[in-house]
Amino acid sequence: MPIIVEGKYDKIKLKSIIDGVILTTEGYGIYKNKEKMALIRKYAEKSGIIILTDSDGAGFQIRNHLKSALGNVKIVNIYIPDIFGKERRKAEPSKEGKLGVEGIDKDILIKAFTEAGVIASKNSAERKEPWLTKAEYMALGLSGGENSSFLRAELAKRLRLPERISGKALFEALNELYSKEEIIQIMNEIQKGKQ
Repeated sequence: MPIIVEGKYDKIKLKSIIDGVILTTEGYGIYKNKEKMALIRKYAEKSGIIILTDSDGAGFQIRNHLKSALGNVKIVNIYIPDIFGKERRKAEPSKEGKLGVEGIDKDILIKAFTEAGVIASKNSAERKEPWLTKAEYMALGLSGGENSSFLRAELAKRLRLPERISGKALFEALNELYSKEEIIQIMNEIQKGKQ
């Protein structure tokens, strides 16, 4: 299941302990970013999502907005404890004085995942094996080729993914949301239509 966090520093922190898809809300930016919300909705409908926000008021507002906007899909909520302090990169503590996800110790994060029923270890969270490798991504023409940008945009459009989805995010979405057969069929249709 993809993990939804507030910001890029939270994502960086989780990437050091979890191998999986991590999406950011850009804080309150999720309220206005329809494309990001559509991508989160697509993940949620396919496999459910994990929400991990800070334990301050803003974190709970974002969490509640996501739950409300997504409706009746599988959501696993992971909560971090209230630990007071400040993140190293910040000059001052947050408004409420609590550490956010980025400031929480890795072992505490792993424990939070475990307590929520999501298997987590120092190296990974439970995740299905990806079917798409970087080499296959290139072979499909989605990377490293003259028309790769066009092909990625066309594939994203047909899959109803955000038009500005990055190559890396598209790669992750293909592995999480679609089967190899589905993507090969769509890519064949795109290639035929291009001729």
